[in-house]
Amino acid sequence: MKLQTIATDKAPKAVGPYSQAIRAGDFLFCAGQIPLDPATGILIAGGIKEQTGRVLENIKAVLASQGLGLDRVVKTTVFMTNLADFAAMNEVYAKHFSTNPPARSTVQVAALPKGAHVEIEVVAAF
Repeated sequence: MKLQTIATDKAPKAVGPYSQAIRAGDFLFCAGQIPLDPATGILIAGGIKEQTGRVLENIKAVLASQGLGLDRVVKTTVFMTNLADFAAMNEVYAKHFSTNPPARSTVQVAALPKGAHVEIEVVAAF
């Protein structure tokens, strides 16, 4: 199977030795996105709601570069530094995945890159 590396300037550049996404057959595996402003690469201001919104916009940009939308996402993994923020994160998340939401795992982690409160990775189907 041929693998294709995906990169778009509409989403933040990778902050390490990884790709924004990899296409493998009929699936797109997107690296975790944190709430960086794509234009500046700087973590946005705000709490969990603002950060979750920015993360999902970054994911949408990576998907759009391949002609996909959030409706093609089959699995998400949400990493949070504080599960006490789950309800607030879920409120924003639910607005983006309002119908046929993907399978999801959510875990609390000790820390995320650049001090982010949330990171989300997705797998989408073509």
